[in-house]
Amino acid sequence: MEPAEAFGRALRSRRLKVSMSQERLALEAGLERVFISWLENGHKQPTFQTILKLAAALNCHASELVADAEALLIANT
Repeated sequence: MEPAEAFGRALRSRRLKVSMSQERLALEAGLERVFISWLENGHKQPTFQTILKLAAALNCHASELVADAEALLIANT
């Protein structure tokens, strides 16, 4: 698994955990819905600024999103 895919899975998991649609996440983070889809599918890698926006919209710390992705990478090696 590539890091972008791991981050995407972690993002989707966290988004679903708080019952948020891609549209709502995009609106709250100031991003486009299609970009959220690309992130969740591992087609794009987020910048640090984007990770901060996503974390704020999901009401969590950026480090939690990164740690979730890291755990997925470790589990799939």
